[in-house]
Amino acid sequence: MCGIVGYTGVDAAAELLVAGLKRLEYRGYDSAGLALVEAPCAAGAADAAGAADARDGRAALDIIRCAGKVAGLEDELATPGRCTVARLATCGIGHTRWATHGRPTVENAHPHVSCDGRIAVVHNGIIENFAELRASLEERGHVFKSETDTEVFAHLIEEAYQGAPNSAGGPAKTAGDLMAAVREACTHVVGAYGLAAVCADEPGVIAVARKDSPIVVGRGERGSYVASDVITLIDATRDVVVLEDGQFARLSPEGITYTDAQGRAIEPAVTHVDWDVDTAEKGGYPDFMMKEICEQPRVVRDTLVGRLASSGELDIDELGLTPEELSLVDRVYVIACGTSYHAGLIAKNLIEGWARIPCAVEAASEFRYRNPIITPSTLVVAVSQSGETADTLAAIRDARIKGAKVFGITNVVGSPVARESDGVIYTKANKEIAVASTKSFTGQVVSLTLLALLLAQTKGKLTTGQIRMLFRELGDTAEQIQHILDTQRAAVHEAALACREARSALFVGRGMGSAISCEGALKLKEVSYLHAEAYAAGEMKHGPIALIERGFPVIAVATKSPTYDKTVSNLKECEARGACIIAVATEGDEEITRVADHVIYVPPVRDALSPITATVPLQLLAREVAVLRGCDVDQPRNLAKSVTVE
Repeated sequence: MCGIVGYTGVDAAAELLVAGLKRLEYRGYDSAGLALVEAPCAAGAADAAGAADARDGRAALDIIRCAGKVAGLEDELATPGRCTVARLATCGIGHTRWATHGRPTVENAHPHVSCDGRIAVVHNGIIENFAELRASLEERGHVFKSETDTEVFAHLIEEAYQGAPNSAGGPAKTAGDLMAAVREACTHVVGAYGLAAVCADEPGVIAVARKDSPIVVGRGERGSYVASDVITLIDATRDVVVLEDGQFARLSPEGITYTDAQGRAIEPAVTHVDWDVDTAEKGGYPDFMMKEICEQPRVVRDTLVGRLASSGELDIDELGLTPEELSLVDRVYVIACGTSYHAGLIAKNLIEGWARIPCAVEAASEFRYRNPIITPSTLVVAVSQSGETADTLAAIRDARIKGAKVFGITNVVGSPVARESDGVIYTKANKEIAVASTKSFTGQVVSLTLLALLLAQTKGKLTTGQIRMLFRELGDTAEQIQHILDTQRAAVHEAALACREARSALFVGRGMGSAISCEGALKLKEVSYLHAEAYAAGEMKHGPIALIERGFPVIAVATKSPTYDKTVSNLKECEARGACIIAVATEGDEEITRVADHVIYVPPVRDALSPITATVPLQLLAREVAVLRGCDVDQPRNLAKSVTVE
């Protein structure tokens, strides 16, 4: 959550920063702000509009903030009277916020400024000891202007910059050195931070720090850049540095230098980015969510490329675990949050069904607090679209301490989950902009299916011929998804009309259908704000059926499976009580039309692979209901793409 961008160079910074923040709005969009370092100007100088701008030859900070989306910053910059010097400043930092500490107001918007108004900071993360730090700073005379935890950074950096004793109580070596002051401030903070700071006394310099929150730095022909996500840098450079925890960067128009926590020079690895900026554009679709739903056939194909050797065995080079280590696995935990958790529910069925290994799916936010049974033969599979989910990262670290092998499933190369796992499968979904995950979920399910097949292969539970057949059928789902997208839009629209005025909905299914229903209910809640819950269909009589009244939407995953007849029987009970039944069913199924008011058809597929196809109609349905209800499907209220705090 929260997006950071910074630039220092030869071009006007304001326009570059606003453009960068727009690309980061998927990380948060309840407030936004800029800090521009104005170049020194002579006393009494006036801008083109005639506004007096006396600085006595000193540089100054211009802080521009707004509640709401980044577009509000453009309005602020265009306000008559806004100093031209500020608009033409060539150094600055920006932020788009998803609120944690403090309400989404102008006062709580970043950047936050020191008491003397000379230092500004933007921050992504959370300061766990901020209350203690704030109380101590207030005792020393600092005045706070916001409710946020971030503001303590501004005051800590200010003290260090002014020459306060260091964290060890010794004489300050940070006076007048912004980079050193930032390093010193970080020694007092417990928590996570991606941080960028500027100081009017060092115009052109941006100091950057990172711990547990993503920071990417790059050097282009026109200057130096920093951001929370590489998407903001690819217009300027394709060669970036992903800072590691405890690393710092000093950006200037001339270049970038890197140091460790002790201030020693380091040379971090450079990553080349080969995906195109077009991934950040809608490509003719009405919204990013629809674009990303329609990209799922490609995601399936790309995730499978190169995974089957000519011998007919699976080949996952980046696994990081030997066949011998895999053969010793006797317990699997899948840890994840939100949509990724639902992918884990599907994986549980596959791992236990094919590999015959006990598998538990755990919410990452709970896993580390309940003292799970972990041994050296335990495999922990961490699933995270962004690769930076705080709860998942904390669970990974706890599992490693206890001796488990850790395997990551993520969409982001070089992300924390990828770096902290023994091995990883990248989902090849490319950048996902819409907050509600669609193509990343499909990539996760395909990747977890590969893992289940690999475990079954290693354990000798499936033959080479069976692996080859299942892999071929897995690849066929790409074409099947495309068929759904080409043929079922009208059916989805009609079903969505039946849900438009509803107050609540139930999603039901059995077996794999139950896991798919969980994801369908979440998608509908996320983007349409229509309350929805998912239940195993056989549980309806144990309480949920009391909710059924005439017209109440019941969305059923009723594809052909060993439990199909029982699912239909459950739906008949709902039909008898007046429910409006929407069924996702297998092509050619006429029986389902006797109980369902609306049917969305998917091609015939093996039950084990049905989540990959049956989820697509539920994604389309959620989006269509949201559009009919006038909701912003790309940026639902109160949500952010990446959750980087616990």
